[in-house]
Amino acid sequence: MEIILSNLKIQVNEKIYVKDPETSALGKKIIEQSILLIDAIGFDNFTFKKLGEKIGSNESSIYRYFENKHKLLVYLSSWYWSWMEYKLVFATTNITDKKEKLNKAITIVTEKITDDTATEHINEAILNKILIAEFTKTLHTKEVDQENKEGFFLIYKRVINRIVTIVKEVNPEYAFAKSLVSTIVEGSLHQHFLTDHLKTITDCNDTVTTTQFYLNLTENVLR
Repeated sequence: MEIILSNLKIQVNEKIYVKDPETSALGKKIIEQSILLIDAIGFDNFTFKKLGEKIGSNESSIYRYFENKHKLLVYLSSWYWSWMEYKLVFATTNITDKKEKLNKAITIVTEKITDDTATEHINEAILNKILIAEFTKTLHTKEVDQENKEGFFLIYKRVINRIVTIVKEVNPEYAFAKSLVSTIVEGSLHQHFLTDHLKTITDCNDTVTTTQFYLNLTENVLR
């Protein structure tokens, strides 16, 4: 997996950025350090000025890559879902048993994330923490419909629809495959958030994982 990913370029919609950050050392540094800074202070408190101070570069240099911090967050989200899609495809391609394939897919999109050493400048474990806390901010904006038309969320939707296809293979008669899978993918982020911060309103904890919950839910729904 690491060897394959190291030879692949994660694809992100070019409309999200001004200049592709993957094409320069500064761009990669912006991505690397923005992940660490957002995790440390939160997206609301994050500014390009603070990022510039952290990387030792002018604030204006960051604007050469991203129009604003919202676009940067959308970029990070798109990168994450593209990386997740690669994991999903590689892990399920050779599985012939339909239920096993679905369980594997659900596990991948709901499990606790560890850093992928194949991507040196991006810590996926920390990026996952950002998605858990901030992902809805990429969608819940007045510009969401226009950004959707421009394909900003295409990779996220593609991840969901890949799993929808597997659900339909398991149970072609189930009428709510899209609603189920979108609930699993986004709901798992929420369950991780509750486990970390609002423990009294979730059954997930140190011994019962978010993955176990969604595997159980799916099995009962599709039986």
